[in-house]
Amino acid sequence: MLAPNVRERTHGSEHHMDTLSARQVTKTYEGKVPHRALRGVDFSVPKGQFVAVMGPSGSGKTTLLNIIATIDRPTTGSVEIEGESPHTLDPEQLALFRRRRIGFVFQDHNLLDTLTIRENILLPLALDGVAPEEMNALMEPIADLLDLRPILEKRTYEVSGGQLQRAAIARAVIRRPTLLLADEPTGSLDTKASMDVMRLFRTVNREVGTTILMVTHDPTAASFADRVIFLRDGEVYHQLYRGAVSPGAASPCDSSLAAGAHRDAQGGFYARIMDVLAFFGGDVRDIQGIRPSQPSAGR
Repeated sequence: MLAPNVRERTHGSEHHMDTLSARQVTKTYEGKVPHRALRGVDFSVPKGQFVAVMGPSGSGKTTLLNIIATIDRPTTGSVEIEGESPHTLDPEQLALFRRRRIGFVFQDHNLLDTLTIRENILLPLALDGVAPEEMNALMEPIADLLDLRPILEKRTYEVSGGQLQRAAIARAVIRRPTLLLADEPTGSLDTKASMDVMRLFRTVNREVGTTILMVTHDPTAASFADRVIFLRDGEVYHQLYRGAVSPGAASPCDSSLAAGAHRDAQGGFYARIMDVLAFFGGDVRDIQGIRPSQPSAGR
């Protein structure tokens, strides 16, 4: 059967290359009946990797993302981003760390209606006091990479949902953050817009080299990643790597998982993700956003 709580193997010479490291992270919410949302989550993300986090509702995905984003704090354990522990910083240092080292993309674009698309994208730089010349120099390649030039002078209510999410991605990466965090970035989009947005994430990952951690219910979105971490009951339940069997994982009982291990085409990876989701059981509604057909291979 699938190996529970599989941990990534990290060897000494490779450890310093990790963008993100979560070590035995727990989170307990106190109350009349304490709730343990995370139970010793342990993994690392090498620089430049695109990782998706999946799991049923209540598995701890959002709690984990909030802790990594420094919105919440772990009860025990530690999180490091490029070797620095943001939870040990004072409030002023933490605000600066968030603004310069972490990019955020949410299900809602969170753009301001009173600003143009250009102004929304440049807002983090303006808050940081960046000179206009430097702003323009940073904007130009991002606008070209994400095909934003036609909408830069438009307001948020004049463009589509997919275009708004594209602008939100640009705003998140314009500072070249160490880590890009995405929370259900396709959750409010239709199928075509979702595919377009995920291709943009993949482009940013490949062309800019941005390390990405994305929480999603959608196996189609997850199939764009290099690696998928599955959470269940606050623990790492299993991991999949595109084109390889997960390090340290026991051989799964379903031969289709092993048969797909050598294929790195997106369609094959999607099929392997679906096979793992089948092991979760429970109400199929816990796995939201499943498309009626898998993505085309090789895309």
